[in-house]
Formats: sequence, C-alpha cells, structure tokens
Amino acid sequence: MFVHDLFEIGNPVPDGYRNEKSDENKPRLKDTRTTRLTLAQIKQLRQMNDLKKFEKVNDTERLAKQYKPAAQPAAAM
Repeated sequence: MFVHDLFEIGNPVPDGYRNEKSDENKPRLKDTRTTRLTLAQIKQLRQMNDLKKFEKVNDTERLAKQYKPAAQPAAAM
C-alpha cells in the first residue's frame, strides 16, 4: 500500500504513478541478474518524473501565494 492510498481514498490514482500489472512482477530468490528496463518501464518512469515535476511547480506556486507578505497600506500625507 502506498501513502497516497491512505489519504486519497475516494480519488482515483493519476496515470503515471502506479500500474497494477507491474505489482505482480516481483523478483524471486533465484533472480540474481539485473533486469533490463523495457520501453514501457522507461515510459512509466518518465511519466512519473514529469508528474512529480508538475506537482512540485504547482505546490511551490500555491505556497508562494499563501505565504507571501501582506500588502502594506499606502501612507497618507
């Protein structure tokens, strides 16, 4: 189980995070060689990386807006 599964129970998991088919492919004890990445796995890793970058940009923009200093009122003369 993943952490985002706990907090987003009603929301579907976005594409690029997790693939149910890849969860079934677990290494066995006799698998001592390193496996080569397939094009599908490389594509999935690229999608995950792009999604994380997009979320980070959105979070930084949201936090910058939320924590920016309050506007100072103009001094009356």
